Amino acid sequence: MSPVAVLPLAAPTAGGSASGSRRGVEITLADPDRRARRPLPPWLRRLLGPVLLLAAWQIGSATGLIASNILAGPWTVLHTGYDLAADGTLHHNLLISLRRVALGLVLGVGVALVLAVAAGIFRLGEDVIDAPMQILRAVPILGLVPLAILWFGIGEQVKIFLVALGTAFPVYINTFAAIRGVDARYMELARTVRLSRAAVIRRVVLPGALPGFLVGLRFAFTVSWLVLVVSEQINASSGIGYLMDQARTFGQTDVIVVGLAVYGLLGLLSDGLVRLLERHALAWRRGLEAT
Repeated sequence: MSPVAVLPLAAPTAGGSASGSRRGVEITLADPDRRARRPLPPWLRRLLGPVLLLAAWQIGSATGLIASNILAGPWTVLHTGYDLAADGTLHHNLLISLRRVALGLVLGVGVALVLAVAAGIFRLGEDVIDAPMQILRAVPILGLVPLAILWFGIGEQVKIFLVALGTAFPVYINTFAAIRGVDARYMELARTVRLSRAAVIRRVVLPGALPGFLVGLRFAFTVSWLVLVVSEQINASSGIGYLMDQARTFGQTDVIVVGLAVYGLLGLLSDGLVRLLERHALAWRRGLEAT
């Protein structure tokens, strides 16, 4: 507890009252130990969890509590990742995975955005589009793999289709909800100034739906990596998922962990990219900031 000092306001006088002589000001003195204990910076606090997890993993591997055939140690995983990067294996398969995700995202996000705008603005569009989208959203994506293979074969098309299908739903749902949540006063103002339908969409609807679209895009990036890791293990001959599937066949847990780390890093980077885009695109919007 910090020490407290009481200082008198004035010296007592002969004719003064007893209560007047007792008045004072309490001053809380600074605790030198408390001043020395400065809080950790935010970036360092965020690293505490991963560092503790890595330490527990390393201790478990070094003491034999975690067998190498169950989970390779972190140093083994690090060396394996370096070897895969040095001989070009990781780079080659990473580029193929990135290409599949990029094509699937462009296709899925583009189609979902068009459908969301049509369903959000036009009553007929909602009647025709929204119900089938809600039904398809309830169907597990991986449950469509057999049909997708029959439709597209086992080549690149099936993987791109699955990524596109998985990323379309979060974009559609969030964009549709954002369009329906546009302030009605803006629509009244647009009708008052006699804006055309195209101008209303361009100047009112799309800017108002942008926050919801970006939220859906963040979810879409996450779903794209989840779908890709499974689709690349189905009759594939390249990609990060293919490396993991081959490693499973030969019991190489270190390669599997390297693949998982790559997927996690890609997901983190893509989420950071969308958040950066959101920060610049929505600079006009003020919200609650964490303290």
